[in-house]
Amino acid sequence: MTDASAIASPFGALRPKRLLVLAIMAALAIAPGHLGALTRELMTDAYVQVSVFVAATLLLFYGAERLFKFDIGEVLSNAKGAQVPLAALLGATPGCGGAVVVVAAYSSGHVGFGAVVATLTATMGDAAFLLLATRPDAAAIVLPLSLAIGVLSGWIVDRFHTVEYRASSLASCELAPLIGKTRVQDIAYLLLAIPGLYVGVMQLAQIDIGHIFGMPIMWIALVGTFLGLTIWATSKVSAMTNAKDSPLTRMAEETSFISVWVIGAYLAYDYVAEFGGLDLELLFQSVAPLLPLMGVLIGLIPGCGPQVLVTTLYLNGIIPFAALMGNAVSNDGDALFPAIALNPKAAIVATLYSTIPAMIIAYAFYIFAPGFMN
Repeated sequence: MTDASAIASPFGALRPKRLLVLAIMAALAIAPGHLGALTRELMTDAYVQVSVFVAATLLLFYGAERLFKFDIGEVLSNAKGAQVPLAALLGATPGCGGAVVVVAAYSSGHVGFGAVVATLTATMGDAAFLLLATRPDAAAIVLPLSLAIGVLSGWIVDRFHTVEYRASSLASCELAPLIGKTRVQDIAYLLLAIPGLYVGVMQLAQIDIGHIFGMPIMWIALVGTFLGLTIWATSKVSAMTNAKDSPLTRMAEETSFISVWVIGAYLAYDYVAEFGGLDLELLFQSVAPLLPLMGVLIGLIPGCGPQVLVTTLYLNGIIPFAALMGNAVSNDGDALFPAIALNPKAAIVATLYSTIPAMIIAYAFYIFAPGFMN
């Protein structure tokens, strides 16, 4: 699906609204004083904590498709009774790439709504990387349990949910215009993402790295961030890419699209925390019986940033396992962003559906096993 407001140029389809967002992001990043410093720090965090992991996961999926000559969407479409378990398994994969693939498959008509609910319920997003690196024993409980809940939820939805949110005229070619050959910016995005991914992995392992190749990490992250913003601002793609494009192009385009939303979520949350006085940690400590509920509600916030924060609070012993489990089931990670862009009604309903099992499992642990894994 292309934007009618796009303006043809030698550099791509310049889109005024997206260019305005790019200009605002640049202005915030170069702003003097605390605002600019905070913005650059948050953009760096968004890049090394989220964007590079999304890029790696998407490249893995799309590269496997090209290498083994199969289409994940077609595989899911032909899976019949195994469609929901496969969708949940993709969602349970650490990171957001697997869930993004299922969301794209739903938009192109390859999977049913139950698969979307299954993958969004099963996914823990990028917070799974943090949990695996620091508390593998907890991850061994959270990830399989989320997978099982996702499968069960998807089957129930397919059994009882009959509303169709996709337009009957929706076609994959309208959703995904062909870009063509691999571009220089696609290769550049990968080359920047490689050191960014290394930094992200080291951060998850709690190893401090300040420089790579003699360059400060912040500058690598900022160059990668603004390259992604430029790809997004000059793209004819609305969200998902065409399966005929190269894995590098698809990775660069879709990661850039998701990263815009991630950066926006990081900035919005931390701006409120920094300039509005929101202290989520203090809020969690104030009312213990509401901690599982708070974990679930924070899971409704799009993006991985707040979810990584919840996992961090658990790792620091501030919230119980019940709150972490509720958040893991209710959060949709970055996959919710393309879902909102392509099918907002489906995204909202799927998210609301995931809160039901999240509340049940969170308070089951809180009431019957209050000290479990704490």
